[in-house]
Amino acid sequence: MTETMASFAGLGVALYVAHHVGDYWIQTDHQSRHKGAAGREGARACVDHVATYLLTQIMCVAIVCAVTDMTVSPLGWSLGLLVSGSTHYLADRREHGVMFKLVRHMPWKVDFLKLGVPRDLHFANDGNPVKLDNPSLGTGAWALDQSWHIFWGVFVAALLMAGLS
Repeated sequence: MTETMASFAGLGVALYVAHHVGDYWIQTDHQSRHKGAAGREGARACVDHVATYLLTQIMCVAIVCAVTDMTVSPLGWSLGLLVSGSTHYLADRREHGVMFKLVRHMPWKVDFLKLGVPRDLHFANDGNPVKLDNPSLGTGAWALDQSWHIFWGVFVAALLMAGLS
């Protein structure tokens, strides 16, 4: 295995782990609930989330580099983190970002985006509310979000970091 391939593999694992830790363990409830909101509050919550996400990536990559004696050039670090952070923001702004708008221009994905979204509450004939669904992480929007992040924030970022080092 060449040194670049080994670097790509090590960086890919580090960034993949960092993605999950940064998106689920480090992200605050406030960031999660507000990062897709319109206006300044939503933008700020998303910027704060992306900052902690990138710090998590930096820490995981630094640990892999320290343990394996792998090096990443300043250009590799810069471009890898720039791609990861900017694309993460563009997806996590939800309706105010790019990913959802892009998906809506793909007729074969529009219904997938809505898959698993809890249905509206309705009322039975006796006037009592009927709960139809429980919210879950397992929606089409979540799956598209995660695949977007893994492509840009893991695969492309690892390619840039390994290829430019």
